[in-house]
Amino acid sequence: MKENKEDMDIMSAGVESVSDVVPPWGQAPGARGAQHSQQRALYLCGNPKRGHSPTLSIALPSPSDLTNTFPSFLLLDSVGGNENISTVTTLPNILREFNPSLVGYSIGTGTQNSNNASLNQAVAGARAEDVPEQVRKLVDRMKNDTRIDFQNDWKLITLFIGGNDLCTVCENPVHYSPENYTYNIQIALDLLHKEVPRAYVNLVTMLYIARLRELHQSKNNSCPKLLMRLQCPCVISPKNDSNELKKLIYFNRRYQERTRQLVESGRYDTKDDFTVVLQPFLTNIEMPKTQEGWPDESYFAPDCFHFSQKSHSQAARALWNNMLEPVGEKTDSQKMDGEIVLKCPSEAEPFLRTYKNSNYTYPNQTPNYGSQLPCEDRSPSSPPATSVHSLKPADVKIVAALGDSLTAGSGIASDTLQDVITQYRGLSWSIGGDESLENVTTLPNILREFNVMITGYSTGIGNENDSNAFLNQAVPGALAEHLPAQARSLVSLMKTDQRIDFSADWKLITVHIGANDLCIYCKDPDHYSAGNYIKRIQETLDILHKEVPKALVSLVDVGDITALRQLFVDPSVQCPTYLADYLCSCVLTGEENSENFTMVRDAIKAYQLGIQRLIESGRYDTHENFTVVIQPLLQNLKVPLDQKEKPDVSYFAPDCFHPSQKGHSQLARALWNTMLQPVGQKADSFDFSADIVLGCPAQNSPFLGTYKNSNYTPVEPTREPIENWGSELSCPDHTPSSHVPTSVHELRPADIKAIGALGDSLTTAVGAKVPDLQTDWRGLSWSIGGDDTLEIQATLPNILKKFNPNLFGFSTGSSKETAGFNVAERNAAARDMPAQAGALVELMRSSSKINFKEDWKLITILVGGSDLCQYCLDKETYSVQKYVKHLQDTLDIFYKELPRVFINVVEMLEFSGLRQITASSSVCALTAKKVCPCFLNPEENSSELQEIKRVNRDFQAEALQLINSGRYEQRQDFAVVIQPFFRNTLLPLDSTSRPDMSFFAADCFHFSVRGYAEMAMALWNNMLEPVGEKQTYNNFTHDRSKLRCPNPEKPFLFTRRNSGFGNSDVTLEKTDSSVPYWAVIVTAVAGVLVGSLLGWVVSRRRTKKHQCKAGTGNNMKTTPL
Repeated sequence: MKENKEDMDIMSAGVESVSDVVPPWGQAPGARGAQHSQQRALYLCGNPKRGHSPTLSIALPSPSDLTNTFPSFLLLDSVGGNENISTVTTLPNILREFNPSLVGYSIGTGTQNSNNASLNQAVAGARAEDVPEQVRKLVDRMKNDTRIDFQNDWKLITLFIGGNDLCTVCENPVHYSPENYTYNIQIALDLLHKEVPRAYVNLVTMLYIARLRELHQSKNNSCPKLLMRLQCPCVISPKNDSNELKKLIYFNRRYQERTRQLVESGRYDTKDDFTVVLQPFLTNIEMPKTQEGWPDESYFAPDCFHFSQKSHSQAARALWNNMLEPVGEKTDSQKMDGEIVLKCPSEAEPFLRTYKNSNYTYPNQTPNYGSQLPCEDRSPSSPPATSVHSLKPADVKIVAALGDSLTAGSGIASDTLQDVITQYRGLSWSIGGDESLENVTTLPNILREFNVMITGYSTGIGNENDSNAFLNQAVPGALAEHLPAQARSLVSLMKTDQRIDFSADWKLITVHIGANDLCIYCKDPDHYSAGNYIKRIQETLDILHKEVPKALVSLVDVGDITALRQLFVDPSVQCPTYLADYLCSCVLTGEENSENFTMVRDAIKAYQLGIQRLIESGRYDTHENFTVVIQPLLQNLKVPLDQKEKPDVSYFAPDCFHPSQKGHSQLARALWNTMLQPVGQKADSFDFSADIVLGCPAQNSPFLGTYKNSNYTPVEPTREPIENWGSELSCPDHTPSSHVPTSVHELRPADIKAIGALGDSLTTAVGAKVPDLQTDWRGLSWSIGGDDTLEIQATLPNILKKFNPNLFGFSTGSSKETAGFNVAERNAAARDMPAQAGALVELMRSSSKINFKEDWKLITILVGGSDLCQYCLDKETYSVQKYVKHLQDTLDIFYKELPRVFINVVEMLEFSGLRQITASSSVCALTAKKVCPCFLNPEENSSELQEIKRVNRDFQAEALQLINSGRYEQRQDFAVVIQPFFRNTLLPLDSTSRPDMSFFAADCFHFSVRGYAEMAMALWNNMLEPVGEKQTYNNFTHDRSKLRCPNPEKPFLFTRRNSGFGNSDVTLEKTDSSVPYWAVIVTAVAGVLVGSLLGWVVSRRRTKKHQCKAGTGNNMKTTPL
C-alpha cells in the first residue's frame, strides 16, 4: 500500500514516548467496508497520518478461558490473526486495518511451540506461576526473530491469566492466594520492563469467574455439567451462599484489586518507552443471556467453560475499545451479549491511552496519615494542676491503655489476611507513639505536641509483654472479664518503672472493651449479659480508682458494631465474607432480622445504658485526683462509602473488621476532639470518612472535659405515661379460608371459632392487677382472656377477634361463671392436666355456641412451674418422666375426643431469671422462695442448683420429644405445636439496670397485666413463625406495633408439616448437669448489651454461668403456680 509523503515524514520522525503511540494507521480498505458492521466502524476512522507505528502484536498468556480450547486454537481475541476483520474479529486483525505489516500474531491451530504460534506464548492450563517462564521465551523469540527490530519496533503485549488459579484455589488456597498471584504477575512484568524496549503492555483484569456457575446451574442448556465440575471444581462445586463460594469470590476480587494496586504503584512508568495499562472490561462481566433470560451457551465452547469464537470476537472488540478509553474512564462491566461498536481514536488524542496521556493521578501509595494541630496555647497549668477537673493536655505525663485488638493494633498496617494477627502497637489510635504527629496520628502523638516528655505509649510491633508495648496492656481477643487482670498488670508496671513518678505524674488511661463479648454474645447470653459486662467494667475501674493517683480514665463507650455488617453482605465488596463466622458470628452471619442479631442489637443499648448509670452514679468522683469520663463517639458508627456508594475498605485491614492505619488515624482525631468536649455535649457518632480537623482546648476552659468541669447533672430519661398494655394490629388480609379447611395445616387465624386453655395460675392470671394476689383475673389472661379490646389489653383472644369477631370461649372478668373455656386452676400441676382436658372436652361438646364437629378450635397449654418448684420435695411425684406422661395423657384425650383442633404447648419458662428478681428485691425474696423453694433456695454454684437447672432443661427436651414423636400426626384435623418463646427467659431491666418490677406481680413470681400482655404477643408471633424458625425468647419492650401479620404467601398457623418437617426432625438434646441449656438474657427497656468497636475473636465459649445471689425479704401471702 503506497504511503504519501506526509506519512513517511511522520514515520521517519518517529515516536519516542509510549504515551504518544498512535495505532498503526493504514488506509482503510473501502471495498471491504460493506461486508461487516465492525469493519464499517473502522472505515469511519478515515485515513489519519501514520506515526512510527507498532509493528508487533504479542499476547501473553490467556488463561484457559481463552486458550485452553479443544483443539488448542490460537485464534485469540488478543493475538489471533486468522483471515481478516471481515470474517474474524481479533485485536491483531483490527490493528492490521491500520498497519498491514503487523507481525507476531498466531494463525491456525497448534501449541505455543508451533511455528504458526509466532509470538503467542500462551499455554493451555497455565497458571500465574507459569507466566514468568512464558515471558522469558517470548523475549528470546522476539530477539531472534529477523522480522523484528527489537530495539526500535513498538510492541503491543497482552497479558491475561488467572482462570486456572481460581479453578483450583480451594485445593491449595495458600499457593493460589492473591498475594502469590500478584507476585507472579509482578515477576513477569518486571522482566518485560527490564528486557523489552518500546512496549505497551495490556494487563487484562481477571474476569468475575463465578458467573460460570449460572451456566452450570441452568437446566435450559446442553452443557456437560460433570465436565464443568472436573475442569473447574472450585468455581462450580461450592453450594450457593457457602463459605467456599464466599472465599472464591473474595480471592477473585483480590486478584483484581491487587493487580490494580500493582500497576498503579507507578512501578512500570519509570521510562518513556514502556508502560503497563490495566484493561478492566471483564472485571464485572455478566453472563450473556438469551431472549428468554437463560444463560446463553452459544458464547461458550462445547465444554461450556472456554469461550466460543462468538465470545472471542466480543472480547476483542471490548479490549480494543478499552485501549482507546482514558485511564479512569475505562469500561469495567462489558455487556457481552449486546452490540459492541468499535471505537476510533479521537483527533485530539489519537493515542493508545496510558496513565500519563490520560492525566491520571496515581493514588498515593505511601499516604501520610499525619495531622496539623492549630493550637497556639500548648502550655501546662501554672501552678501545676492539683485537680483532675483542671487538667490541661500539657499536664499529662503518662499515657496508658487497656482493651482488645483495636487497642493492641491488630492488622493496622497489614497488606494480607495472614498478617492481620500482627499487633502494630505503635500505630494504635489511643496509645501508639510511632514517629510523630506530622505523619502518624495517634492520641499520644497529639499529646506530645503539648508535652514532649510524655511517656507510656507503645511503639513498633509485638504483644503486651514486649518492652516496646510499655503501658499498652491491651490483648487481642480480650473480653470484659479479662480487663481486671489488664488493670492489675498496668498498675504494677506504672509502680515499678523508673521513668514514672507514680504519685506525682498525671496519667491518662484509655479503656475500650466489649466487641468480643458482643460477637459471641448469642452463644452464651448469660455469661455476656449486660449485668456481667458492667460488673467487670466496675471491677476494673475500682482497681484503678483504688490504686492509681492522679488519673483521668477515658472510657470509650462500646460501639455499634452491627454497622460492620454492611462490609459482609455485599459480595462486590472485597471482604472475606467466608471469615464472618470466625470474626464475629453473632453480628456478621445470618439474616439482619434473625434472633441472634436482634439479641446483640438490643444488648448494645443495655451495655451503654448500664455503663452510663455506673459512671454517673458518682462512684469514681470521690476525690480530686481521679475521675472516669465516658467518651461516646462510637455509640453510632457510620461505615464509610466510596464514590460508588459501596463500603470503602481502605479504612479497614484486609479482614474488613479491624481498622487500617487510615481508620486508626480517624479514630484518634475523633477521640481527641471528644475528650475536649464538655460532658453532655460530646459527639456520640463517628463517620470514618468525615473530614475531622483536630480541635484545640477552649480558651475559657482549656481542660479535658469531666463531669464536674462541665457542670453536668445526670438526667434520668423521661417516659410518657403508658395508659394501657394494648397493641395495634392491622393486617391486609384478615378473612377466613374460602371454604372451611379440612386440614389443620391450612388453618388461617380467621378460621378459628372457639378458644380454650389449660394450665395453672399463670393462665388464670393471678397477680395481673397489683397488689392483688387472691383474684383470678381470667379476663386478662394472656392465652384465653377477652376483657376490653386489643388496643387496651393484648391477649390472644383479643388478637384473634381482629380476624373473627365472633370468636367464642374466652374468659371475661374474674368469676368462674364467665371463665368460658378456660379450665386452668391455680396450684395445678401436670398431674391435673388430664382432668382439665376431660373437662374442656365436655364443655365444648355440650356448648350450644359452637359446632363441636365442624368448628375449628385453638387450645393453649402451659404447665410445669409447680412441678419444677416442688421437684426437690418429691422427686418421684414431680419427675421428668411423670411430667411427660401426664402431658401425653392430656394430649391423648384431645387426640381421641376432639375434632378440628390446633393445640399450642407453650414451652415451660426457664426459671434462672427468677433468682435475679428475688435477689434484687428484699420485699418479695422470702415470698418467692416459699412459692418456688427448689429453684430459689439452693446456693449459687451448688450441686442442688445445677440439678434443678438440668431438670428444667429436661422438662423442655422431653416434652419436645413427645410432640415431635409423630404420635399426634396421623390426623389431618389435629396438630400439636411447641411454642418456645419462654425457652430463654428474658429478664427486663429498668433505666437503672435493675429488674423492672412493672412486669411482675407483688409476689415477684407471677406476672402483672403488663407481663401477661407481653406473653400474649410473643405467643401470637410464635404461632406465625415456621417450626424451626420460632423466636426462643421474649423481648420485654413496650412496642404497640410488634404483632406480626400472617405471611401472605402462606397465611396459615404453622405446624410441623407445613413448615417442611417430618417426624422427629426438631429435637432438643438433654444436657449434662454441669452445662445449663440456655441462659438468662438480661435486657434493659431499650435493649441489651454493649461492646468495643472492633476485636479479633479468639476466645472460646464459656459454660460457667454467673448468677446474682438471692436476698431476703418480708413475709407475704403466696400463690403457687
